[in-house]
Amino acid sequence: MCSEEAMEAGGLCCSRQRQVLFLFLFWRVSLAGSVFGRYSVTEETERGSFVVNLAKDLGLGDWELVARGARVVFDDNKQHLLLDSHTGDLFTNEILDREKLCGSTEPCMLYFQILMDNPFQIYRAELRVRDINDHSPMFQNKETDLKILENTAEGTTFRLERAQDSDGGLNGIQNYTISPNSFFHIKIGDSDEGMIYPELVLDKALDREKQQELSLTLTALDGGSPPRSGTSTIRIVIVDVNDNAPQFPQAIYQAQAPENSPVGSIIATVSASDADSGIYAEIAYSFFDASEDIHSTFQINPVSGEIVLRVLLDYELVKSYKINIQAVDGGGLSARCTVLVEVLDTNDNPPELIMSSLSNHVPENSPEIILAVFKIKDRDSGENGKMICYIQDNLPFLLKPSVENFYILMTEGALDRESQAEYNITITVTDMGTPRLKTQHNITLLVSDVNDNAPAFTQPSYSLSLRENNSPALHIGSVSATDRDAGANAQLTYSLLPPRDPRLPLASLVAINADTGQLFALRALDFEALRAFEFGVGATDRGAPALSSQALVRVQVLDANDNAPSVLYPPHNGSAPCTELVPRAAEPGYLVSKVVAVDADSGQNAWLSFQLLRATEPGLFGVWAHNGEVRTARPLGERDAARHRLVVLVRDHGEPALSASVTLHVLLVDGFSQPYLPLPEAAAEQARADPLTVYLVVALAAVSSLFLFSVLALVAVRLCRRSRAAWAGGCSVPEGHLAGHLVDVSGTGTLSQSYQYEVCLMGGSGTSEFKFLKPILPNIQEQVLERNSEENPTIQNSFGFNF
Repeated sequence: MCSEEAMEAGGLCCSRQRQVLFLFLFWRVSLAGSVFGRYSVTEETERGSFVVNLAKDLGLGDWELVARGARVVFDDNKQHLLLDSHTGDLFTNEILDREKLCGSTEPCMLYFQILMDNPFQIYRAELRVRDINDHSPMFQNKETDLKILENTAEGTTFRLERAQDSDGGLNGIQNYTISPNSFFHIKIGDSDEGMIYPELVLDKALDREKQQELSLTLTALDGGSPPRSGTSTIRIVIVDVNDNAPQFPQAIYQAQAPENSPVGSIIATVSASDADSGIYAEIAYSFFDASEDIHSTFQINPVSGEIVLRVLLDYELVKSYKINIQAVDGGGLSARCTVLVEVLDTNDNPPELIMSSLSNHVPENSPEIILAVFKIKDRDSGENGKMICYIQDNLPFLLKPSVENFYILMTEGALDRESQAEYNITITVTDMGTPRLKTQHNITLLVSDVNDNAPAFTQPSYSLSLRENNSPALHIGSVSATDRDAGANAQLTYSLLPPRDPRLPLASLVAINADTGQLFALRALDFEALRAFEFGVGATDRGAPALSSQALVRVQVLDANDNAPSVLYPPHNGSAPCTELVPRAAEPGYLVSKVVAVDADSGQNAWLSFQLLRATEPGLFGVWAHNGEVRTARPLGERDAARHRLVVLVRDHGEPALSASVTLHVLLVDGFSQPYLPLPEAAAEQARADPLTVYLVVALAAVSSLFLFSVLALVAVRLCRRSRAAWAGGCSVPEGHLAGHLVDVSGTGTLSQSYQYEVCLMGGSGTSEFKFLKPILPNIQEQVLERNSEENPTIQNSFGFNF
């Protein structure tokens, strides 16, 4: 590369071995706080050539460019330079051709920006591509015919077609020469565009009769080192005198053509007139001193002078054309005019969006962060080039304008992945032309999860049930929780919480599957020992930090019919059988006894029914199915046997039903004073053992006692019947603590209400046999329950009965 001063002074080059030309960077602070830098590089410089160290010029540290994400963005969206963020060096990314990049424009400037994040900052800069002499001058026509009248005065000038050179500045065309001759010399003229052109000056009068034509060589020289040249042959034909040249009515024509004009459109029409006649009045139109661009864009009708469009116009490439038209008559005289064609802009270019940086992932609950930085541009001009940029209204994002048509897309606040995990953002850029054109760029933004949601059980409490006597490891139910988070933040682990009651052996009762939440019974449960229990379960996710929640589980143990009925009365513990005394005068429905039974089960399994299974004399006694009362079914007669044996069956309503049986002995007596009669076998044995005197004394005493007791009993029975309204049971029971011969059968589950009975025993029989059972006052029941609970607490605690 060569320095800018060296190039302007004469193009002195640096060492060919380095092949790197550079300029020092000049910076200045802009209104926005950005630095404007000018750089220079020579065209055709090898790819990877060093341009400048940006870190040093920007006053940044070695690694600051990397930390701030520095990058270079050109206006034409091409990467002409490459930035090494680690060293801060700026290199050429391609071989630059000034002629392709800028054409004839001089100086050739490429504008770019240096973008940095954290904080966001833009530095504007420009790169000048220096020209080298790599193109030779070229004439559009290698041979030019020039007709000159023989009477042309000395000093007359003829403008020649200038040569074209793609190089600029000093490397452009600097001089024209012509081959040695005695008639003409070259004069250099300056055009309005600042370009030179050759003029052929007649030094000596021509004589067609002596020489009809001349052939000269025109040479164009540029200012390169070494200089390059191009040649064209000028063939001069000396013609007879034609004293009237064509004339245009105006020297300059102005025309306008929209850039969307179709091919073949007539852009303008020129017309010239000639006062001569015949062949000297025939005019032919052609382009004069036209560039290759003019020839490729337009064509002229040589007869009509119509200028026709050959290709589509592009206002963004060329905004105007200057066309030189020459009219030549048949005698070789000519006239020239200029057609200025203004290209009108149409809205034929949609806006462009150039993305500089983009982030497609953002964590939820994050504050405002930058998602994308982009630039918009429109190649049109005026209203067609004005742009507006926006996104959808219903999104939590902001679009903020920056400098140099840069925009920043950022979050408006913290996002919630559980509400929406993905956003489709459409950036729309619309120009203000007619019709309006727009460009859309779609961005898919994924919101990454953070552990901000605790697990939630599907219900706050669970009610489970299982039947007693279950098998160990039985699945009794499941708990389930959900977590609105994702990934590891939504993976749950279930656990049992310590029970509220420390006496509950929860660890030996229930286990939980930590992954699925399934609950299992660890051992067989007994309804009679534990009817229900409750405990807490927890669900914890695997986030950091982990979040958890709790739920309550209630387990109800269902009863199974695993307990047979138990008969409480009459007792059947292997002692002497219980004998019930029934007077022969008893009426039908007389209460003989009551079978009292309980069942340790509950519900339907504890519903008991009573049935007379066997009887010594069928039809004499009956059992009430619901309360177990044994009553006479008909009046008793003298012929009925004195002793009867009844077998009562007690059955529950479980599935399958369980049962128990009890045997009752009933003794029919004529009166309540009649002593207890021993069995015939015992009396016979006693008669044989005692002397006769003893028999007589005993018999006399017995007859007397029986008669006296019968009279007293009969009186007592009648008194009890008369006072039945006052005494519900017929037996006088004092208030206070009950005697031991009262039996409580409350709470058995087999009666509709609680009953207490007084046991009236025969004289001499002790407490082994009942005489009759009668209800007593309810206020005595509490004393009986209290006493019996002290005597037999086991039965009371288990079944709720006192005996």
